[in-house]
Amino acid sequence: MVALTTPICDFGLPAPDFELPGTDGKRYRLAEVSGPNGLLVMFICNHCPFVKAIVERLVVDARSLQAAGIGVVAISANDARAYPEDGPEQMAGFARAHGFGFPYLYDEGQDVARAYGAVCTPDFFGYNAQGQLQYRGRFDSTGRQAPPPPDNRHELLDAMQQIASTGQGPQQQIPSIGCSIKWREDA
Repeated sequence: MVALTTPICDFGLPAPDFELPGTDGKRYRLAEVSGPNGLLVMFICNHCPFVKAIVERLVVDARSLQAAGIGVVAISANDARAYPEDGPEQMAGFARAHGFGFPYLYDEGQDVARAYGAVCTPDFFGYNAQGQLQYRGRFDSTGRQAPPPPDNRHELLDAMQQIASTGQGPQQQIPSIGCSIKWREDA
């Protein structure tokens, strides 16, 4: 495991379009997962200890964001040949086990992850209603700590709620940290 830190937010950068298969057998495009008040694109995977530490809280926060008119989508881009736990069938089981109320998509060719500039899992991209990047920060102040301490700050949730109401993300953002995306050697 290599822990990587994400770059700072490039405010206003447009969300790259995509069409990817979901764990539910459907295909999804960017326009189909966007909400009227914004979109959260999350690059996650099944085996990452950083993702495992937050997944239950992530599902709860995703429900709150969806109630605020923000679309939510998770994408796994890991090389499933090298990391079979991150394959499509395992993704479907992971989504069911954790009660995902949002699409969980597989980026087998890793083109979408590259277009977004994703570097680790989890990696969060928060967009406003116009599809402009407004958040590229961490989930919360805990890192891999589970359960979270009482003073835990829900940075992603707070930022996305701000984006939903104002169209602007917070100027101060702390980068996410996580496991490196497992890139295909032949890509």
